[in-house]
Amino acid sequence: MSVCTDKFRMTAEAMARLHGFEGYRFVTVAHPIASLELPELANLAAGALDEVLAILGVTR
Repeated sequence: MSVCTDKFRMTAEAMARLHGFEGYRFVTVAHPIASLELPELANLAAGALDEVLAILGVTR
């Protein structure tokens, strides 16, 4: 699985299809992230964690 920002979602899906991974599952977070400070990134990651774990088949 992969995490990408919403701005790059279409590109990520196209790359997955190109490489034979139609339906590859992504977790999408808000763009941009480059300017975020560590606490903001931690909050973004925490907000995406359940979806990441679901894709990986992990329950908590």
